[in-house]
Amino acid sequence: MSSRDGALAGLKVVELAHVIAGPLAGTLLADLGADVIHVEDPGRGDPQRYAGPAKNGAHLWWKVSARNKRSVTVNLRTEEGRDLARRLAAWADVVISNFRVETMEKWGLDWSSLHAVNPKLVMLQVSGFGANTSKRNQPGFGKVGEAMSGVVNLTGFPDGPPVHTGFSHGDSVTGLMGAFAIQAALYRKASDPDFRGEWIDLALYEGLYRLIEWQVIFYDQLGEVPERVGNRLAAAPAAVINTFKTGDGHWLTVTSGTPRSVQNVAALVGESLEDYATPAMQAERRERLDGLVAECLKVMGDLEVVASPIYTVKDILDDQTFRERKNVVEIEDADLGAVRMQGVVPRLANYPGSVWRTAPALGEDNDGVFIDRLGMSADEVAALAAAGTI
Repeated sequence: MSSRDGALAGLKVVELAHVIAGPLAGTLLADLGADVIHVEDPGRGDPQRYAGPAKNGAHLWWKVSARNKRSVTVNLRTEEGRDLARRLAAWADVVISNFRVETMEKWGLDWSSLHAVNPKLVMLQVSGFGANTSKRNQPGFGKVGEAMSGVVNLTGFPDGPPVHTGFSHGDSVTGLMGAFAIQAALYRKASDPDFRGEWIDLALYEGLYRLIEWQVIFYDQLGEVPERVGNRLAAAPAAVINTFKTGDGHWLTVTSGTPRSVQNVAALVGESLEDYATPAMQAERRERLDGLVAECLKVMGDLEVVASPIYTVKDILDDQTFRERKNVVEIEDADLGAVRMQGVVPRLANYPGSVWRTAPALGEDNDGVFIDRLGMSADEVAALAAAGTI
C-alpha cells in the first residue's frame, strides 16, 4: 500500500519545523496519505534525528517520528534557501512551522509573507507561548507547556512532587491538536469559495490545557484549586478509580465510572448497597471501598467493573486486542531490516492510510521534490547543491 491510498491523498504539506510538536502534526497527516515534505538543514538535519537510543548507528525514535515523509535539505540562512522555501510554500496546501516567531519574520517565512505567495495557504505555527504574547520569541519546550497547562500539578500523589508523564506529553498533544486544526481549516477551504487562507497560532501549553475541561470552571465557581490525588481523578465521575496490586505482584487499573458500577463493586466486597446509594455517599466512602477492593480483585468482569492490567510495551506486543486491531505493524528499514512500530491511528475503514516507509535519509528526496514537484531542472538542482543551498 502506498501513501496515495489514505484519506488525505493529494494533500501537499511542507514542514519548516523540527523536533516533535510541529513534525508530529505532519506525521499524523502523512500516515493518512498526505505528501509531506520535511525541510532540514543540509548539515546535520533535524536534531530529532539523533534523539534517544540507537542501534548500529541508526537512531530508533527517528525511524518512527519521520516515517511516511520525504526529506529535502534547504539552508534557510541563505536568501537562495529562503526563496526555495517560498517556492515550496507556493506549491503546498499546508505549511507547518515551529521555529521562533521572530526567526520566521526575519527570514520572510512568517504567515504574512507566505500568505502573499499563496493566498489560500493553511499555516500551522507552533510556539512556546503564542505569537501574540509578550513572550512570543522566547524558546518553548514541551515540558514547559505541560507545566503551564495544569496537568503536571494534577499528576502524582498528595504527599509527593508534581510528576511529568513518561513521554513528550505536551509536544505530542500539540501535534495532535495541530493536525485537528489543520483539518478544520481545510474543511473551510473545501466548502468556502472565498477562503482567504488560515493561520493557526498554537502555543505548546494550549492542547493539554484545553483537555482538562473542568479545572477553570471548578476554580471559577467553587474557588477550589484541584490537587494531586495519586492514581485517582481529581474530578472522578464515581468512587472507584485507582490502581491496585494483585497478590502475584501485578498492577491493575480498576475504573467504575457510574454509580451503578460502584454499587456492584460494593456488593462484591460485601458492603451494604444502602451505604452507596448516591454519588455523594459513594464519595464519602471512597477510602474504605478502595481498601476493600485492594483485597478482592477477582470476578470483576462478571459485575461489569472495568479493569485492566497496567501494560508494559512487552504486554502491548503480546496482547490479542493490539494484534486484532493491527496496532503494531512491521516494515522494512534500510538500516535495521524489519522493524515494528505503531500502526496508523485513527482507523478509517475506506481510506485507512498506511506506513509505507520509515524515516528517510537526510536529503534523500531532493531530486524527487525539487524536480518532480517544483518543476526545477536537474541543472538548477545541481547548482543549488554546489552552492550549499541544499
